[in-house]
Formats: sequence, C-alpha cells, structure tokens
Amino acid sequence: MEPQTERPLQARWMASCCSQCTLKARLPILGWLPRYRLASLQMDLIAGATVGLTTVPTALAYAEVAGLPVQYGLYSAFMGGFVYCVFGTAKDLTLGPTGIMSLLCASHVHHDPVYAVLLTFLCGVIQVIMAMLRLGFLLDLISHSVIKGFTCAAAVTIGVGQLKNILGLGDVPHQFFLQIYHTLRQASESRVGDVVLGLLCLGLLVALVHMKNSQGHGSGDSPGHTLLRGLATARFALVVVTATAVAYACEVSGHRVFTVMGSTSQGLPPLRAPPFSETTPDGAVITFGEIAQDLGAGLVIIPLMGLLESIAIAKAFASQNNYHIDTNQEVFAIGLTNILGSFVSAYPVTGSFGRSAVNSQTGVCTPAGGVVTGVIVLLSLAFLMPLFGYVPKAALAAVIISSVAPLVDLNVAQEIWNDKGLKELLPFVVTFLASFWEVQYGIVAGVAVSSVLSLHNFTGLSFRRTHEDSGSHNL
Repeated sequence: MEPQTERPLQARWMASCCSQCTLKARLPILGWLPRYRLASLQMDLIAGATVGLTTVPTALAYAEVAGLPVQYGLYSAFMGGFVYCVFGTAKDLTLGPTGIMSLLCASHVHHDPVYAVLLTFLCGVIQVIMAMLRLGFLLDLISHSVIKGFTCAAAVTIGVGQLKNILGLGDVPHQFFLQIYHTLRQASESRVGDVVLGLLCLGLLVALVHMKNSQGHGSGDSPGHTLLRGLATARFALVVVTATAVAYACEVSGHRVFTVMGSTSQGLPPLRAPPFSETTPDGAVITFGEIAQDLGAGLVIIPLMGLLESIAIAKAFASQNNYHIDTNQEVFAIGLTNILGSFVSAYPVTGSFGRSAVNSQTGVCTPAGGVVTGVIVLLSLAFLMPLFGYVPKAALAAVIISSVAPLVDLNVAQEIWNDKGLKELLPFVVTFLASFWEVQYGIVAGVAVSSVLSLHNFTGLSFRRTHEDSGSHNL
C-alpha cells in the first residue's frame, strides 16, 4: 500500500512544480523578486534615473517625428517600464517611443492623435494574439538584410526630416523627396537663431560622445573620467535643458530668437479607453472601420517591426550579458504594453537600442530599473509640462539627428555582399531605395524580393536533387 500512497503524492508534487514553473514563465518577476537585494535596488535606481534623463528629451523629440504634439512622446514613455518589470525577461531592455517606430507611425496616423492611440491598441491586440498562438516564428520571414536596409533608410529619412527644424522652416511636406526639394527651396528663409542653436547643440552632442570614446578604457575610474562619462550619458538632457533655459530667457526678455514647441497639454494623461471613432470639427463621424481602413498596411507592418526591433535588441543584450530571454513572453510583454498604453494616449512603442545600452552600461540588475524611468517621466508630465513649451525645435532636431546617426551604416552592404552574396544584397538595396518613397513600401518590397529569391533557390535545389536522384536510379 505504501507505493500506492507515494505515487499520488509524487503526482501532486510534480503538478505543483509544473504549475509554479508555468506561473514564473508567465510572470517573470516571480523569478527574480524573491532574490532581490538592497545592492540590486541601488544599481536599478541609478540605471533607471540615468535612462530617465535620456528618455524625457528623446520622447519629446520622437513625438515630433511621429507628427504628434510633444506630450504624446511622454505619454508613450512610461507604461513600458511598469508592464515590462512584471512580464519582461530581458533586464536591459527599455520600451518606449523610438525614431523608427515614430517614422512608421507618421506614415499612417496623419498627425491625428486619435488614429495614433487606436493604432496602439490594435497593435497590442495583434501582438498579444501572436504571443498566445506562439507565432513568433513569423518574425523570421523578414530577413536580416531587409531589416538593415530599412533601418539605414529610416535613419536617413528621419535625419533629413529634421533639417527643417534646424533651419527654422515651416510647411515642409512629409514625403522624403519633397522634403529635400522644399528645404532647399526655402533655405534662404532660414532663421539665424535656429541655425546657430541647432548647430551648437549638434556640435556639443558629437563632442561629448567623441570625448567619451577617446578616453577609452585606460583612464579607469578617475573623477574626470567618471564626470565625462556621466555628462556623455545624460547628453540629451543636458543639451535640451540648456537650450530651453536660453530660449526661456529670450522669450521673457521679449526677443523671439528661436522657434519653440509652443503650448503643451499640462499634467498626466487622462485614463480612458482608446477612441474607436472620431468626430471632426464640422460634426462628421469617422467610424472604426474607416479608421482601420486608413491605417491599412500599418496594422501589419507596425506590430511586426515593433516586435523585430525589440526582440533583436533583447537578444543582443542577453547574449552580451549571458542570460536568456523567452521570445513569446517578450512578444506578450510588448503587446500588453501597447494595449495598456492606449488607455493613457500612447502611440506604439518598442525596444530602444540607445536607452537599453545606457541601461546596460549603468549596471541595471533587473527590469525594476524601468519603474524608476517611468516615475521620472510621470513626474515630468506632472510638473514640467509648462516648461516644455519653451523647448527649441532646433535642439530637439539635434537630439534626433544624433540619436539616429549611428544607424546609418552603409558599410553593411559590403559586409552582406562578402558574407551572403547577391541573394541578401539585392533585398537590402531594394528595401533601402524603396523606403525613400514610403517606408512601408520598402519593407514590403524587400520581403517580396527576399521571398522570391528564397523560393527560386529552393525550387532550383529541389530540381537538382530530383535530377540527381533520377540519374542515380538510371545508373
């Protein structure tokens, strides 16, 4: 009788262990929170605060790229920290608005916050469904060369799109080639104050990064090196705060030297369900179906590209810092962030490479660092919004250009040619060139070319094998 008694106990024990493992897999915070220590809290506070100083100015800048009021950048920057702390599996990853995601959104939301918020909700639903159905393998259909081609083109597009703010120009179209034409045409109308401030900000950002890199690893932890590293890490906040102080002083003295952001919505975003229709100023109602139709291919491209960008970053830092991530859990965390973010007027978010790098370099121990970042963003919304109206557009343009410049790596074409040959180079070139027409067309064209080449190679390989088998049989 004793063995019969032990078997049900053993079965119950195994079932309990399985349920605990499943719960920890669905709620990764349960894996690290019981082992959380004061030393980890100190490191997470430092890292979270540092990332927060980077997040606030870049979030304001990326809202400009998305064609939305600047407060929407901050609305999008805090939810990820709280959600990812509970559901994320990569300690270094930070979720929020990024340059590439902002550019993609700008192509579909038409400067309309209602479109942007509803797009966030729908992207989140799609991503959560993908996670529940374990469809992460679909991300592998977009090849590395297509992603690289899109990233390089998007960075160029974003940078060129900010020239109008450096020059203080208005009424410049969104389309890439029209932007170049109208920027050159109106160059004689540039505002001297904006040009000087923009170039000074850009020069300061470049100098801080160069000085930090020139120090190398040989300077150790000397006070000078530590100070320089801190200034370089918080360089975006330093530039925006300094430029805003100068602009504010000029405005108060009655001299409008710079083009500033203007009035912004003050306070925290309202907590409400995402809008499923919109009433225009003339009383017409735009239904959910009409909005979804206008969003079009964005309902496919934006959630997929958001996942690709985020998971690629998470995998990179997981490999660098020797830990593992759960891809489907990452997909779920990003989707849930977007769903909940839509209730606080966020536009779609993804992982940020730059802010994740800052997070890693400052020694973050757990995803709890994102909570600190989120609190800093909320405090900025609560108390600093009136001051953001004095932020010069030229300073934000310098921040954006400095952020996306490292993504422009055209040497990758030579690397792809050396490693993979024409099979991968052609999708890269097609994606890169087509993205200057419309970014979503670049992705579609690149995937189409890559799929055709893969299908051609597969068909050719199958034909050769059949022919060889036939020859062997005849022999």
